[in-house]
Amino acid sequence: MDGIANVITVLGDRITNNVKGTFASMTAEKWIRLIIIVGAYALLRPYIIKLGGKAQMKKHEEESAEALRGTISPNELRGQKAMVRLPGEDSDSEDDEAQNGESSAADWGKKARKRQRMVIKKLIEAEEDRLRESKEEEEDKDIEEFLLKE
Repeated sequence: MDGIANVITVLGDRITNNVKGTFASMTAEKWIRLIIIVGAYALLRPYIIKLGGKAQMKKHEEESAEALRGTISPNELRGQKAMVRLPGEDSDSEDDEAQNGESSAADWGKKARKRQRMVIKKLIEAEEDRLRESKEEEEDKDIEEFLLKE
């Protein structure tokens, strides 16, 4: 315990001696330089804080916009690109993947890609049919409104 107390007293003595020596040996030129540096910091600090706040807000907005764009699929996490082809595309060749330089263990075969395209095509057609029917019902209601007036 005496060793720790001695270290603390020696450390305190050295700090006080160094601080007293520094301020005692300062010339007028060093005092002016110190005042200029402290004053400039005091004047520029609010502007620096505003600039940092703007940069932080911009970064936060970019991150939130990135988060809103969509979620990452499991395949993207594994390093594979998710390729969803529309029904109109007819590229069944393996050359596309070879040209892109992308190859992985989870590449689909030709039949699986065709099946997936057919599923997507059926889903799109079903949605179009539903929208068409709802539009026809709205038109029928509009026409019925005019026909039933007596």
